[in-house]
Amino acid sequence: MKIELTTLCYIEKDNKYLMLYRNKKENDLNEGKWIGVGGRFETGETPEECMKREILEETGLSVLKYRYRGLITFVSEGNIVEYMHLYTVSEFAGELTECNEGTLKWIPKEEILSLNLWEGDKIFLELLNKTDNYFSLKLRYKGDKLIEAYESYRSDN
Repeated sequence: MKIELTTLCYIEKDNKYLMLYRNKKENDLNEGKWIGVGGRFETGETPEECMKREILEETGLSVLKYRYRGLITFVSEGNIVEYMHLYTVSEFAGELTECNEGTLKWIPKEEILSLNLWEGDKIFLELLNKTDNYFSLKLRYKGDKLIEAYESYRSDN
């Protein structure tokens, strides 16, 4: 089994998320999709270090205040499992730069679900709006088709 460790972050400003339209990379699994900002861990990184580095590399922004929101487990064909650490950022510094992976755009939160998103992304975007608690979500894909979704929440009681 191959295991991948990644981060994904939704940067918030004025009731909008900074979204990345993937249209610049060759052989991109996410081509034509809107996603948050993030990527793969480098050797020895913590999830927070990876998230901050990816945001700086892809947007030019430095993270000042963030929240760890959940863990998304993707199970795909070919015996591949991806554990994606999900964050939101509410404060940042710097000026937005061009991204070499796609086009960055601030999208009002109420318009996000109308974009071309992965089916599983719609589920965790709805969870981000529905709960402030940590959540865990398992998404099983067959090719591009979502065939299973299972969510759980941390109880603070």
